[in-house]
Amino acid sequence: MTIWVDADACPVPIKQMLFRAADRVGVDVVLVANHPIAVPRSKRVRFMQVAPGFDVADNAIVEAAEPGDLVISADIELAADALAKGVAVIGPRGEAFSAESIRGRQVQREFMQTLRESGVATGGPPPLGPKDKQAFAGALERWLNQYQRAQRENKA
Repeated sequence: MTIWVDADACPVPIKQMLFRAADRVGVDVVLVANHPIAVPRSKRVRFMQVAPGFDVADNAIVEAAEPGDLVISADIELAADALAKGVAVIGPRGEAFSAESIRGRQVQREFMQTLRESGVATGGPPPLGPKDKQAFAGALERWLNQYQRAQRENKA
């Protein structure tokens, strides 16, 4: 199983949590971006650089991810595509996306896009705060626990 990270916009504290989890639990973490990103020296962490372009990194993640993997991204369309493929998705603020919740998020995204196109300044998300980091850590830990249970069951 692999954790795929939409690294272009992933906050540094979230990446650091993922790096620690990779070595602690023994799960592979792949950061995907269209520009170089430093990663620690680890057998479990690697970087995949893709060509520049709209959604190139997202498409690479969806193509490479397999059921049982985890994607870390705030991108709603990437989340929807990954979920459709049977891949779990957690946003950097700790939201575990699901087939049930993703459609509502897509509608909200489309509404905000319509507002922006009509000239309304909607602003971006607030900076990542301590509660966001804690929520992400909890969601990641739940997924890692499931991963470890699956590993134990496969050995039995």
